[in-house]
Amino acid sequence: MIIVPESAVRDLVSLEDCVNAVEKAFVSMAERSAQNFPVVREAIGYEDALFGFKSGFNREGLALGLKAGGFWPNNASKGLTNHQSTVFLFDPETGRCRAVVGGNLLTALRTAAASAVSIKYLARKDAKVLGMVGAGHQASFQLRAAVQQRAFEKVVAWNFHPEMLPKLAAVADELAIPFEAVELDRLGDEADVIITITSSFQPILKAQQVRPGTHLACMGTDTKGKQEVDAALFASATLFTDEIAQAISIGESQHAIAQGLVAPVDIGEIGAVISGRIPGRSSADQVTLFDGTGVGLQDLAVAQAAVELAIARGTAVEIEI
Repeated sequence: MIIVPESAVRDLVSLEDCVNAVEKAFVSMAERSAQNFPVVREAIGYEDALFGFKSGFNREGLALGLKAGGFWPNNASKGLTNHQSTVFLFDPETGRCRAVVGGNLLTALRTAAASAVSIKYLARKDAKVLGMVGAGHQASFQLRAAVQQRAFEKVVAWNFHPEMLPKLAAVADELAIPFEAVELDRLGDEADVIITITSSFQPILKAQQVRPGTHLACMGTDTKGKQEVDAALFASATLFTDEIAQAISIGESQHAIAQGLVAPVDIGEIGAVISGRIPGRSSADQVTLFDGTGVGLQDLAVAQAAVELAIARGTAVEIEI
């Protein structure tokens, strides 16, 4: 069995690697050659933590496995990231565990990769201003991935806790992009692309705050009850997601579905856009929205990339079990 520890992932896998792996996984899902299995995600009644499993099988890439982990909101006081996870890959020929991969950084990278893929295929080509709603741990990954997809000239950002914004501003400065902390009304008035990456259970963005032609990548809602955008805004957009079944149960889609504002048939799969089976953006003034719920096949794709790179570079650690 191959071990790729958390400490080795940063030197192995780039954002570009993850974007490529996630894009291929989305296409496999749309072509029904890959399947995500039902998600398990539960409050454990200890440390306010959520724990669960995301799993699946990609017959094209022969990626079989699961990610185990969750969200520990009190970890910051312990010097740890709130999201903790590990990916287990299995040999589909025999069922034996092939690899164990540290999943903390990979989760952040694959989440950023998913929004980057949505920007690549759905945002206007002339998008110049990036709006960031949220400034937590994942926000910097989202920013780094987004700027690889469009020539953004400015970042405008808002967060529930404004004192966290300077950390995101430092990333923008590193990327040589002007950064400004703004109120939500101004963010929506200026941004061509908006990424929401929060843990909110109440809508943040309203329909009247988003101008025509905007692309929204809603990346924070992955649990029953979470919500980042108003259901009316969601229903007014042209909708896409990673997996429809998961989106309508635990994604941003759940609220508009519950209110009868949209139906599952109104939501397109991003993999089908990538493969050309369905259209993406069809006009410059169209509002597009990607509901990124985070699927198990994303985790398996980036973990498999990490294992293959470790083998190719001779850094893979093998043990007998």
